[in-house]
Amino acid sequence: MRSPAASRKPRIENSQACHTSPVARLVVALNAAAGGGRAGAAGRRAVTALTGAGHEVDELTAGSDGEMEAALRRVLASDPDAVVAVGGDGTVHVAVNALAQTGVPLAIVAAGTGNDVARCLDLPHDDPDAAIAALVRAFAGDAPPVREVDAVRVSTGRWFVGMLSAGFDAAVNERANRMTRLSGTPRYVAAVLLEVARLHPRRYRVVIDRDARHLDAVLVTVGNTASIGGGMRLAPDARVDDGLLDVLVAAPLSRRALLRLLPRVFRGTHVDDEHVDIVRGRVVSIDVDDRGPAPVTYADGERFGPLPVTLEAVRGALRIVDARR
Repeated sequence: MRSPAASRKPRIENSQACHTSPVARLVVALNAAAGGGRAGAAGRRAVTALTGAGHEVDELTAGSDGEMEAALRRVLASDPDAVVAVGGDGTVHVAVNALAQTGVPLAIVAAGTGNDVARCLDLPHDDPDAAIAALVRAFAGDAPPVREVDAVRVSTGRWFVGMLSAGFDAAVNERANRMTRLSGTPRYVAAVLLEVARLHPRRYRVVIDRDARHLDAVLVTVGNTASIGGGMRLAPDARVDDGLLDVLVAAPLSRRALLRLLPRVFRGTHVDDEHVDIVRGRVVSIDVDDRGPAPVTYADGERFGPLPVTLEAVRGALRIVDARR
């Protein structure tokens, strides 16, 4: 397997009358169910566009996330120039777990509901066709522009690239995943309103770079990127390439105070509230320090399992095709 620093360039040339253009070997990983089914159509358009540009394209679909991840790991043996993930944050999450620290670049066609990873990478996040056109342009040169970004290694052996929730926000994620009539930000807001009636603080033990803190909180979120829930900027200053995690803790507050704070999350100004604190660190451990059941955690919108958990920001673990508009 190539190291993340290895140079990767398209290795075939497509001879035409007046010039030669590079041909890339691409794998399009498609979640046809994402975005209410629109990812399936977007994936087909991506395959058509990239094939029409002269590239070698293999389409990869699977019945489950586990099957997709296993298939991606197998296809890495063929040494593709990039993997194109077509879908939402869940599809990106699957690809990240197959590609982290392999050196194989990941391209994203955001076609899900939230698309927070693409949003925070400044890639097209609300227009799959714009993302496809940007990819075609990116692969038109000798080598696509690639940027190295951080990924987060979890003590369970998994990876994520966006945010991990371990409090009220995880309960909201759990609720949102069961909702089918809404999508994107409206679904997440509706889940907040439904879960707020069950709001209660927990006692946490949070260790940030060996600095242990025992605290009461209703919300604990660790951000490698800035937003969740389709643009809710929980960690507005989080950067995906600084080697650090932003740990947001919301101290106990009333239901009314939480609802007043909610609109500010979209602007990122909630961090000025007296109940909110953000601390940065490279390695973060979270556990509950009371007798209640261990909260379930979510990362990249996917269920991760209960606490305790330890997270480590790994610099440059992921290579992203920088296909901006």
